[in-house]
Amino acid sequence: MEFDRGAVGRVIRKLRSERGLSQEVCSGLAGIARSHLAMIETGSKQPNLETIWKLAHALQLPPHELIRFIETERDD
Repeated sequence: MEFDRGAVGRVIRKLRSERGLSQEVCSGLAGIARSHLAMIETGSKQPNLETIWKLAHALQLPPHELIRFIETERDD
């Protein structure tokens, strides 16, 4: 099973949009740069575990739930 950066970005973008958060607000809640979030969402940047943790918190999810959503989205 390979890591799918595209799935990570798609899930984060979808969850952020569902919560009505802009990239600016979401990145601020996560404590990361908006440009970093944009690169994650487009799949050009691979988030580390700390960033996944911060984004999960910003999206009001436990980290394991965010990872579960990503696993479900992942292309096989």
